[in-house]
Amino acid sequence: MKQKLSRLKPLLHWAILGGMLIFLIKAFKNHWHEVAAIKIEPVGWLYLGSGVVVTLLAFTCAGWVWSWTLREFNQPLNSFWVIKVYLKTHIAKYLPGHVWHYYGRICNAKNAGVSAEIATLSVAIEPFLMIAAALLTTLVSSHLSGNISRGAQNWLQLPCLMGILTIVHPRVLNPLLRYTGKLKKKDTGGNVNAAARTIERYPLKLLLGELVFISLRCSGFLLTFMALNPVSLNQLPMLVSTFSLAWLLSVVVPGAPGGVGVFEGTAIALLNQSFPTGVLLSIVALFRFISILAEVTGAGLAWLDERYRISENKIETTQPAAEYIPIE
Repeated sequence: MKQKLSRLKPLLHWAILGGMLIFLIKAFKNHWHEVAAIKIEPVGWLYLGSGVVVTLLAFTCAGWVWSWTLREFNQPLNSFWVIKVYLKTHIAKYLPGHVWHYYGRICNAKNAGVSAEIATLSVAIEPFLMIAAALLTTLVSSHLSGNISRGAQNWLQLPCLMGILTIVHPRVLNPLLRYTGKLKKKDTGGNVNAAARTIERYPLKLLLGELVFISLRCSGFLLTFMALNPVSLNQLPMLVSTFSLAWLLSVVVPGAPGGVGVFEGTAIALLNQSFPTGVLLSIVALFRFISILAEVTGAGLAWLDERYRISENKIETTQPAAEYIPIE
């Protein structure tokens, strides 16, 4: 049975990806003339540039939250170093499998002296907190927008949110961590490892950090939206709710690496009744470009900083001592 499920999983991935791509291609085919007619005003370019900066700040914030997570597991690594590792590895999420950015962070944390178990736990808890933050944002913004049509979705989202918030509670999470630890062979003393695999308090700080991350990502989306289409104040809750739900589905639905196609298809489907389809196609395409540009910029800056520090160390270690010249 497990072998059959493992064989069907890649087919499910391709089926979801193919369905989303067909939907997007069909929408573009029917509305390509609307897309071609769109022009970006000078103020629109300012919005797009701001969107890149805000999106880069969002990924930086996520890296900072990861450093907090490591501290919760009694692994106080340098926050600046953790952020650089996060930015360097984040671009790997677009590789097939959608796990290589996690693998890169685990490897870097292990090289820094963190045990494999703690490194894995610090990375594994992040998606749960991000999903909880996205669900909370979706519920609040849907309520503010007064969208009655999403009532059934809210009834489904609320139990999911409560379930995730319960799982990350120390009274639930710590016994699970201790149980999984017993299933593995321990190379060193069990007492130290057992203490390191537990969290002492509810990760409220981590959840607030992920809420800031979602808020910054949503701000990047809103800036991209305003670059092509004016947005009124009463439309903001609807756009925030749509972004949060689309981003959430791009994380949890098995599909293309990085959520490509899932986010775009969901956003267009949810906003199709309120905005022209051609405008939506341009917005989601630009937002994807902005996200990738911010990710590449973050990874590039982290790499350049690393190269600069390495070159500085080489100069310090290879430079001969200055010759002493007495003053006459």
